[in-house]
Formats: sequence, C-alpha cells, structure tokens
Amino acid sequence: MGNTISRRSFSKLLLSGLAGSSVFLSAGPLMASTSKARVIVIGGGFGGATVARYLKKLDPAISVTLVEPKTVFHTCPMSNAVIGGIRKMPDIAHNYNALRNRFGVEVIHDTATLIDPVKKTVKLKGGRSLQYDRLVVSPGVDFIWDAIEGYSQKAAESVMPHAYEAGSQTLLLRRQLLAMKDGENVIICAPKNPFRCPAAPYERASLIAWYLKKNKPKSKVIILDGKDVFTKQDLFMLGWDRLYPGKVEWRSSSVGGNVERLDPATMTVSTEFGDEKGGVINVIPPQRAGRIAIDAGLADASGWCPVNPANFESLLHPGIHVIGDSALVGTMPKSGTAANTQAKALAASLVASFGGVAAGSHDLASLCYSMIAPGYAISVAGAYVQSPEGIKDNPEAIHLTSMEATTDQLAGEAVQADNWYRNISQDTWD
Repeated sequence: MGNTISRRSFSKLLLSGLAGSSVFLSAGPLMASTSKARVIVIGGGFGGATVARYLKKLDPAISVTLVEPKTVFHTCPMSNAVIGGIRKMPDIAHNYNALRNRFGVEVIHDTATLIDPVKKTVKLKGGRSLQYDRLVVSPGVDFIWDAIEGYSQKAAESVMPHAYEAGSQTLLLRRQLLAMKDGENVIICAPKNPFRCPAAPYERASLIAWYLKKNKPKSKVIILDGKDVFTKQDLFMLGWDRLYPGKVEWRSSSVGGNVERLDPATMTVSTEFGDEKGGVINVIPPQRAGRIAIDAGLADASGWCPVNPANFESLLHPGIHVIGDSALVGTMPKSGTAANTQAKALAASLVASFGGVAAGSHDLASLCYSMIAPGYAISVAGAYVQSPEGIKDNPEAIHLTSMEATTDQLAGEAVQADNWYRNISQDTWD
C-alpha cells in the first residue's frame, strides 16, 4: 500500500485523530421519537458503548440498555504498552459512569446468555429477561480453542496466555516477561486472517523487544506466523532492523511459522520445521464472532456475522444489528476505530428509522497506530463507503506511514497515537 493521500487531507476525515467523529461530535438531538423505542446493546467495548452513547445523544427519548459483564473495561489498544512496561493497567481502564450519569443509558453488568429473535428478548445469566424493539450485538471475538493441538483455555489462563482480551492475561504475560531468564526466548504465535487488531502481534513483538533490549539482552522474540504477509510489514521490519537488530525473528507460514502442536508442560511449540522452546509463549489463537453471536445463530459458516452493509442488520435474523469485530463488513479491519465509526453510523440509522425517516449512508473509517518503541510509531488509515451494494474501500482516502519518514515524523506519529487513544476513549466511555 502506498502513501496515496496526504496526512493533511486525511485529517479532514479524522477529527483530532479520531476517525469518523466530525459528523457526530457537534450533533445534538436529531428528533424526538414518536414512541419510546427500546434498544438493547450487548457488549460495552468500542462498538457497543459508542452506539449506546450516540443513540441517547441523538435521541434522548430512546430507551437504551447496555449489557456488559465487566464493571471496568480494559482496552486492547495500548495494552501492548502495558506488557512492555511503558504503561500501567489504570491507563487503559474505563468505566461506564458517564454513560449512566451523563447520557441516561441503563447499564447492566451481567452476561447475555440467550437471544430469542422471535420474542425479541435477551436472557441474562442473573435470570433477568429484557424486551427489545431493536437489538445491537457487539460482543468482540471468541477464541477457537481446539484449532491448535495441545492448546486450551486452561493453558491460556495459566502458562501460554493470549492476552488478546486486555485484563488478567495482560498482567500474566507481563509477569512472565519479568520472571523469564535472560537468554530464554519469547515466542509469539500469530494466527491466520481474519482476527482482531491485525497489527497487534507485531506491535507486541516490538514492545517486548524494547523491554528485552533494556533488561534481558541475551533474549529475543520469535514470531511464528500462520501467514506469509502481515499488515505494515515493511514498516515493522524497518523498525526492527533499526532498533532491535537480531532481536526479532519473523517466520512466515511457508518457512516454518505454521504452528502444528503446543506442549504447555514443556513450553514447546512444534512446526513442520522442528520444535522451539520458549521462556514465554504467547499464543494468539484463531478467532470467530463473540460467543453470544454464535449461540444466537447470527454467524454463518465463516464464523462471522453477515450483515446488511446499509444498516448492519443481520442477514440471518432481522431486527438484530451486529457491529465491531464480530461483523462481516467487507474489507474493513477489526479495529477499535472501525467499531466506533460503525456504531455512529448505526446510531444515526436507528434514530432515523424510529422517526420514520429514510436513513442515509455514512462514511466509515479505520485508523491503526502501532508503537515500535516509545517515541516511534507507524500507522495505516483507510476510509470506506457505506452503501446498499456493500462497504467498499475509498482508494483515494488511504494513508500509510512513509518508509522514508524521519525520526521527527515517527515521533510525531507516537504523539498522534496518544491523542487518538485519548480521543476515542473519551468518545466511547466519557
């Protein structure tokens, strides 16, 4: 991918580093609903919390209930900085007080266990049953535990963490790095596409290498990859060559990166080219739509949820909308910004439909920053056109950090990454 649009031009799409917010940040209530529509939102991440917030912002008369088991939500974006020792867990922690107190969203900390699309009800683990007029499902991802021989949820929670849901496993992986002996290697097993945050395994390798360079100089990071190419590959490899020569080794699927078996007892990874032992082994398993989406029959054979691109309504169960990581949305990556802009488009669409107005199309976007070291970041950004025919790339609205970027420009990207995280966090939870 080339640098096909200037950063200045792309900033017209990204207000203060936050994709897609310019249309909505200045918007007040659009209209008053003729009836008090009931919307339930499952999942309180970048997609779910944003759609709940913007539904109430655009039409306070709508009854919005957010179902999310966590009282504190830790974000995957910036969690790699926690693993590398650059940030702390409170830096990536968010609560739901603003959604309750400022916007009037009813927040229920419970787990949705059953969706009945005929009766339009959601049953909660605690026993409560909720009625809806429209349901929004944004549950993130679920992990396919049996995809790799020897791996399991138990192994992930004890010795081979995935740390792909920020929280306890983020801290486990951090503790393992601290306890690892100098000279032992860190192995990262990266999955095939599609999966959440496609650049995250390589940012993680970068920030772990940063930690090792400072604290365990005899150790290195080995990435065993189920793919032959990955996002921002040339930029990552350039950064590794500059900052961590000999400290990051990437093996593609065709040259020994495809993981066949895992042995948690001996901390061994087996590939067709032989075995590798690691002091720390970070296994990122293949993924699919969040469990409630699978259980509700919202996913197809791909494991992801097909939706109408005009309003994210399920193609399998009318009246239910799926956004974020679980949704099949063309070429849009599974990123925080993508979920955030999908949520805003959906909020506007639902408000229009409740008011008896035809919904228009909305610009969608994705923006992904990756830290290679403190003060050194790279990014890729893209815009997408929402239409009844599909969600399509806008080839004239693509930005990728230049391979010729100067040290000052890369440092500027790191500042922009911090700004993006602050802005999107405020736009979602605060």
